[in-house]
Amino acid sequence: MRGNLENEIVTVKIEEGAKKPIALNEKSYFGKIEGDNLHLSIIEACYLSEKGRLNVFEDDVECMTAYLLDLIKTKGLLGKYLVYRDLKDRGYIIKTGFKYGAEFRLYDRGRGPGKGHSDYLVKVVFEEYDINVLDFASYIRVSHGVNKKLLLAMVDEDFDITYYNVEWTRP
Repeated sequence: MRGNLENEIVTVKIEEGAKKPIALNEKSYFGKIEGDNLHLSIIEACYLSEKGRLNVFEDDVECMTAYLLDLIKTKGLLGKYLVYRDLKDRGYIIKTGFKYGAEFRLYDRGRGPGKGHSDYLVKVVFEEYDINVLDFASYIRVSHGVNKKLLLAMVDEDFDITYYNVEWTRP
């Protein structure tokens, strides 16, 4: 399947009779369908490229996965991509969490948008990052306010990921 990269968005044209782009969206919840196009974020496209499910082109030149990873690093999104890839490999459905001030919304396996609410908001932080206590409290407050748990994805200097499930508790 072919996608075209422009401005950090990869667009897959949905040809008549083509089932793969539609299945990517409807079954696996990748991207967003608008008209006859499936729009994927650079993170989703890199993941699909890495798995051999998508060939990405920029100005009719094929982009190797390494190029997409370099682009992700340049944009400061490597931690986000590593967490996305890890959670996707574990079978979770992942959508953006911008609306909630998080990187992702996470759905349990077998569920997704339209089949129930997400269970977690995922916030990605690097181990050496200093978290302001008021910001941390706001992450928890927002997640609790929308009936979700906060999953803090801590990426260390070796790019290993440790997950912390953070919940609001009333003493």
